[in-house]
Amino acid sequence: MMTDVVESSGGLARHDGTAGGDPTGAAAAGTGTGDSAAAERISEIRERIDEIDRTIIALWQERAALSQEVGATRMASGGTRLVLSREREILERFRQALGADGTQLALLLLRAGRGPL
Repeated sequence: MMTDVVESSGGLARHDGTAGGDPTGAAAAGTGTGDSAAAERISEIRERIDEIDRTIIALWQERAALSQEVGATRMASGGTRLVLSREREILERFRQALGADGTQLALLLLRAGRGPL
């Protein structure tokens, strides 16, 4: 039987008329499977994903602070607020590595460092 699962308030809601139905409790732990070996592997993978996310967040914050410092230093010395050639270089680097999503990511990174245009 197919079950539609919809995220709501950070949890999962079932829409198949059942109240749960996972006798092992693995789905209740948020893995989405009743197979204990698969649930354990999913949990391990998710732990690593969470570590990566923490690293990305820390690097994002560091990059934004450094970019803001570059901008403040440039403006304090009489320079321009932005160096568009540098922004294009960053956009292109991300686009080449990650495709269209890379461009969007680069735009977000640039905005975090310099603020909105």
